[in-house]
Amino acid sequence: MKVLAILQARMGSVRFPNKVMHSLQGVPMIELLLLRLSMARTIDKIVLATSSDPRNQPLVDHVHSLGYETYRGSETDVLDRFYQAAKVQQPESIVRITGDCPLIDAELVDTVVRAYQEHAVDYAANILPPTFPDGLDCEVFSFKALEIAAKSATKPAHREHVTPFLRESDQFTKFNVAGKIDYSHKRWTVDEKEDLKVVSAIFDHFSPRVDFGWREVMKLNDENPSVFAANSHLGRNQGADMGIGQKLWKRAKKVIPGGNMLLSKRSEMFLPDLWPSYFSKAKGCKVWDLDGREYIDMSIMGVGTNVLGYGHPEVDEAVIETVHAGNMATLNCPEEVYLAERLIELHPWADMVRFARSGGEANAIAIRIARASAGRDNVAICGYHGWHDWYLSANLADDANLDGHLLPGLEPRGVPRNLKGTVFPFAYNRFDELETLVSLHNIGVIKMEVSRNFGPEDGFLEKVRELATKKNIVLIFDECTSGFRETFGGLHKKYGVEPDIAIFGKALGNGYAITAVIGREAVMEAAQGTFISSTFWTERIGPTAALKTLEIMERERSWEVVTAIGLSIRKRWQALAESCGLTIFHWGLPALTGFSFQSPNALKYKTLITQEMLAQGFLASNSVYASLAHTAEIVEQYFEKLLPVFHLIQECENGRNVDDLLKGQICHSTFARLN
Repeated sequence: MKVLAILQARMGSVRFPNKVMHSLQGVPMIELLLLRLSMARTIDKIVLATSSDPRNQPLVDHVHSLGYETYRGSETDVLDRFYQAAKVQQPESIVRITGDCPLIDAELVDTVVRAYQEHAVDYAANILPPTFPDGLDCEVFSFKALEIAAKSATKPAHREHVTPFLRESDQFTKFNVAGKIDYSHKRWTVDEKEDLKVVSAIFDHFSPRVDFGWREVMKLNDENPSVFAANSHLGRNQGADMGIGQKLWKRAKKVIPGGNMLLSKRSEMFLPDLWPSYFSKAKGCKVWDLDGREYIDMSIMGVGTNVLGYGHPEVDEAVIETVHAGNMATLNCPEEVYLAERLIELHPWADMVRFARSGGEANAIAIRIARASAGRDNVAICGYHGWHDWYLSANLADDANLDGHLLPGLEPRGVPRNLKGTVFPFAYNRFDELETLVSLHNIGVIKMEVSRNFGPEDGFLEKVRELATKKNIVLIFDECTSGFRETFGGLHKKYGVEPDIAIFGKALGNGYAITAVIGREAVMEAAQGTFISSTFWTERIGPTAALKTLEIMERERSWEVVTAIGLSIRKRWQALAESCGLTIFHWGLPALTGFSFQSPNALKYKTLITQEMLAQGFLASNSVYASLAHTAEIVEQYFEKLLPVFHLIQECENGRNVDDLLKGQICHSTFARLN
């Protein structure tokens, strides 16, 4: 056999699963592709190369029913799959066509094959550079060249995409077939659902013909461009340089509002379009993405949930034992009693505990109990306390009320208007603002973070406590973030000020869902006079993880370790900035430390750090949430890689254009820009 065409296709496309079997003209897309490809005169045989993934069975069955042979190989090592498929057939040369090109043109394929033969090269294509519309790509190469590539290529990109090694290596002769006019910006491939709309419209236009050529499609484009509008915003080969996680993120945003469940984990907050987005596993302070790439996490460590490090073996072992024993039952789990007693032991002022599984839930529980106990609805707040109606209602009166409480741009749409005038923000260390609110608004609850970016001044916390006691106001300390960072328990223990209710989350379960509301009996008993109940607050994994996490924290004195790590990192950031003539300011608790540049380009510099550090194998931005897994050696590696990035920023401050260094969009800083 002289010329073998290998059609590369599978059902497990990350961006558009099962696309090759989607219906066009009443038949699977792959069938139309095979029909059009079979019209090429230079091809002796066509074989489908797919992976051994069971999801591909319907594809294989359908292709077999059409009379074509198939080969099944590796899902990820596509070069080896392709080589093995060719090896079975022993051709002189091979035509490579991908399964997302139903508009492949037989005449154009013949042109590329003949050019390969006439010029006697190792590799010929119409993509060096491309001039034809995306979706008409055709590559031809010798079996010998493929064999060399299969045995020599080592880079992941070379194994995944089959031909990059052939194109990039100097050991092969090459020839490119170019069109007279550059149409490479046209998109006729099928990688997204928008692409399928365009291709479907094209086939509908020419129906019942399926043998139309690419020039006829171009004429349709000129005469009726609206047919091609659906995917006009997508670029050529958009997925070629994207990892699996980036592709899945694009897919997620079509089926999940915002793309995921947590604003802080959205890719746009780090490196839009380039962030790995998803993880396959995590251990210590290392994370592996869906492509198997390993990163050291010098960023937010699960948004502050993993103070012991990812996948701590003792915590995981306790959880696994619970899974084997049973996580849910009609009866209650005893661990919730043990955990309640442990938290009260750590906070002798507290008498009772309620559990939940998320910080937002715990905050809502605390507000419900406090309002019930105080007999008054109005709440004075300072800090960030979640997404529930009670909190977001502060923005009903002024949608900028919460701008100073973590994230600007929080829209109160969907929050009942009659909640307006029930929640009133005040600034940290501004006791005068709180006094005014209490005097004007019949405040029943004061809810605040003990500290976020800086500590109390001029006896601020003591004054708040005194005012709450004097006015019979329930004082809540939200320690979801600050708990177990600087003391073995609440941060309020450091300052010697006791609330009526305290809330814990994040670090409490080292990555497992558990939050706690602890409080004085006189206040907590109000929970019995209102309705607070949820099925999954009774599951067993959360309390089990928390008990083991507390045990390890106490043994390792984790709060001292992570505080020391954070202070060390902050000191080295400052020294690095000063050595480069840069001005930065620090924020956050020592164990949750961060910095920002004092520059109009601060957000661009933050993006640049993430971009450059990602290339060096670090998940990094302008903050580090310290964990026990952040050893001195890892911190040293981090600063070795960060040094040249600061030098780049120094160059930008001295006149270099930072925009020329960025490979994508600038990261976002507000909720509003993510809508």
